[in-house]
Amino acid sequence: MKTEPVVPANIAFDAAGQAHAPDFGDCYHPPIGAFEQAQHVFLGGNGLPGRWAGRGRFVVLETGFGLGNNFLATWAAWRDDPARCERLVFVSLERHPPRRADLEAAHRGSQRPELAAALLAAWPAAMPNLHPLAFDGGRVQLLLGFGDAAALLPELHLSADAIYLDGFAPVCNPAMWQPRLFQALGRLCRPGSTAATWSVARPVRDGLAAAGFDVQRVPGIGGKREISVARWAPRFVPPAPPRDAAAVPQARTAIVVGAGLAGAAVAQALAAQGLEVTVLERHARPAAETSGNPAGIFHGTVHADDGPHARLLRAGALLAARDYGALFEAGQVPGSARGLLRLDPGPVEAMRALAARQRLPADWVRPLDAAETAGLAGVDPGSPAWLYPGGGWCSPPKLAAHWLALPGVRFVGGVTVERVDRAGADWCVFDAAGTLLAQAPVLVLANASEAARLAAPWLPGGGWPLRRVRGQVSAWTGPRPPLQLPLAGGGYALPGPDGGVVFGATSQAGDEDTALRESDHADNLAKLARLTGLVPPADALAWPGRVGWRLVAEDKLPIIGALPAAVPEHRAEQPRRWPRHAGLFVCTALGSRGLTLAPLAGRLVAAMATSAPWPLEQDLADAVDPARWLARARRLGRG
Repeated sequence: MKTEPVVPANIAFDAAGQAHAPDFGDCYHPPIGAFEQAQHVFLGGNGLPGRWAGRGRFVVLETGFGLGNNFLATWAAWRDDPARCERLVFVSLERHPPRRADLEAAHRGSQRPELAAALLAAWPAAMPNLHPLAFDGGRVQLLLGFGDAAALLPELHLSADAIYLDGFAPVCNPAMWQPRLFQALGRLCRPGSTAATWSVARPVRDGLAAAGFDVQRVPGIGGKREISVARWAPRFVPPAPPRDAAAVPQARTAIVVGAGLAGAAVAQALAAQGLEVTVLERHARPAAETSGNPAGIFHGTVHADDGPHARLLRAGALLAARDYGALFEAGQVPGSARGLLRLDPGPVEAMRALAARQRLPADWVRPLDAAETAGLAGVDPGSPAWLYPGGGWCSPPKLAAHWLALPGVRFVGGVTVERVDRAGADWCVFDAAGTLLAQAPVLVLANASEAARLAAPWLPGGGWPLRRVRGQVSAWTGPRPPLQLPLAGGGYALPGPDGGVVFGATSQAGDEDTALRESDHADNLAKLARLTGLVPPADALAWPGRVGWRLVAEDKLPIIGALPAAVPEHRAEQPRRWPRHAGLFVCTALGSRGLTLAPLAGRLVAAMATSAPWPLEQDLADAVDPARWLARARRLGRG
């Protein structure tokens, strides 16, 4: 999917505080009030709150987030309902999201100020992404999509229970009411899904009917004589995509193999969906391999073409900053999300031009000249840099340990999974002696290169193009250096969690030497000097370092998703069309970006396993899909 820069909304407030959209010649809600409209039209028109009673998960899809009043009203109704569903997922699209200041002004008189304040605190940067936000301990989830609804709807993977058709009037904003948009909505429904809108315009009703909805007019509110309500009841229901066959929504237990960042992230995400998760690890403690480095960095990246790598890393970094920031603030995990500087050879004028062309918001990233970089870094790299305000550093082993200690997760160390087999609806894992270690309907292989070995018997073609890359990281402890923010660019340096600096790392593909090497330490010291100009003081306690291996796929993208099954008889040229093993998933090859991608990877696997809305666009899910090489081979006539 080609992304377009996000243009924030142009909002004007009248003397009464009512929000207007001058560019569309319309107001954001009628004089009767935003909550009143939401309760009558969208909640009432979709039979809520009654329809979510007793449900494990209820999914609402909205076509225009606006100022968020429909979300807040729905959240409030969920909170106030003793028979509420266990989890409320609200997915909303907005081409022109409000700026934070405008959002704050719009909700100064909110009927639920505590909910409005929580939304404002979580409000994301105006970037063309899906932005997963969590409230009420994760039981209320808001998935915001910034961009054109017509482009984003085909990229969503979900089954909506209720649809809120909102947006400025069809005469003012016809793009939001096109037949193709209604057809895209129908693709995201299941029989019995409902929809509601304040509009009774004939093109709206005809468009819904053509998309398979049974449309009716019912009494309106606040001077609006009638509104439209609808139920999806098509004559023909297309079959679900083969990739959906991997989901096991009725599962209550899961196994994760591997207790590094990838495995721990998957485990906590599955537990958040209500599963009891057993994590098996061959070492006695979690994060004993590469994820055991004392500290690492997380941040996004800026590319001129904003291709899949940049979009994936941006999505991962935005989510990581939200997740980690809360843990750092609570003192649960060591780290900082106060910013990261990624050096760029510049010139800074070209960086600024790129930022302007892509309309990059300053709360996501901004270019700095060499003097600005030195002022923030506390050292002088002598180079311009991109400042990622939400980037930073974290302790991977402490993060993994925190995730594995959450409710619903059980860690079992000192066991090695040698073989995977199937017994009815369950996946079974065995050790070398043939002893059954665990069984469950959901199994996730997240143990780096060993995941590829365990998956090979179940994978057409037998494996993926992977390589192990050796890396040695170094550090010194002692007097606190002047370095204020992590620096990256051909290496990294960050203020150490125990004083000093953590820096590195080397990169040697195909090198299996486990021994620490003085030559690698010297190489890391050279990186440190280039990045910061720092030299370890004489009284510093030098730590010789740590060796680990990053697993990297041929295309440098991670491998996340359901394992493909037998070769289909029909042509399957896209990963999403390849048959899948039910309940068998993999999460590996995060490379050097484990801290950046782990929260997103975990949520994606958990959503795939439980039929929850995916937190990633379809085309990016295709880009990391375990079946992508099979699909490429088929396209080239080799499969």
